[in-house]
Amino acid sequence: MKLFVSGIVNLETNLRIRSFPVTYYPIDYPFFGIKTSVSGVGYNITLAAKTLGDEVTFASLIGKDEEGGRIAKMLDGSGIDRSYVLDTLDCTPVSIVLYEPGDGGRRQIYCDLKDIQEKSFDPDAVRSVIRGSDMCVLCNTNFNRALLPIAKEAGKPIATDVHVLSDIYDPFNRDFMRYADILFLSDEDIPCSPREFLIKLKNEYSAKIIIIGLGSDGAIMYERDYDAITVVPAANIGGVVNTIGAGDALFSAFIHYYGKCGAVEALKRAVIFAALKIRHDGGSVGFSTEAQVEDVYRDYKFKCPTE
Repeated sequence: MKLFVSGIVNLETNLRIRSFPVTYYPIDYPFFGIKTSVSGVGYNITLAAKTLGDEVTFASLIGKDEEGGRIAKMLDGSGIDRSYVLDTLDCTPVSIVLYEPGDGGRRQIYCDLKDIQEKSFDPDAVRSVIRGSDMCVLCNTNFNRALLPIAKEAGKPIATDVHVLSDIYDPFNRDFMRYADILFLSDEDIPCSPREFLIKLKNEYSAKIIIIGLGSDGAIMYERDYDAITVVPAANIGGVVNTIGAGDALFSAFIHYYGKCGAVEALKRAVIFAALKIRHDGGSVGFSTEAQVEDVYRDYKFKCPTE
């Protein structure tokens, strides 16, 4: 599948802490517990999709600073074309992730976007790439707003992840939800049960697929074609190191498998893909190939209630 992915790329530092809440002490020595790497939702989705075998064109914005240079070098090393990764920012975004070891998966993210939300992307620069894609993955960042109607006019399905959402009319995310054919989000800040929130979203927006990630409980999905809700439990395969990037992994794998095997089977494989990913430390590492996912899927038994 040919994907056009547009979203943020940044430097990410992961810090393993003892536990939440963090107790004050003047200094700690978490040996091999601090790691900095290139990450960001756009980059993570691109790398995950490429690992699964998709053809991906990646678009983003970076700075002309040292951090931007590091990202450019990493993109080149990953085989990702930088033609649409523009160094128009004053400073490159960075993030810090505090994470708690163990299967609980709790983490706290500090994301400094610098001036990226004040910048725009020239739609004409990517219009032909959008037309040549099978699907557009447009992450919920300001520079993608102008690309939403272009993808829609070109007849391309749009997938987006609005991440943390507490209001279905959220002004920042409403454009993305209105245009989305495949809509993802997390349950971390929703004000009611995931099922109730899912129903509210499907009544307000026209997305064919809406999926709420439930963390260690898996994911819940609405399919408009069947007017059905399905819950897929998490794949408990053990070995959890760091849950950062689990949502990006779930999103990427679902997109990859959706056209191949339908929504329910795609979500099952996406849950396995995410479970394999969180055995690694960092948002952009631990992505599996199709063969690796299938090896686990063949022996894993899901019980997925559908309404």
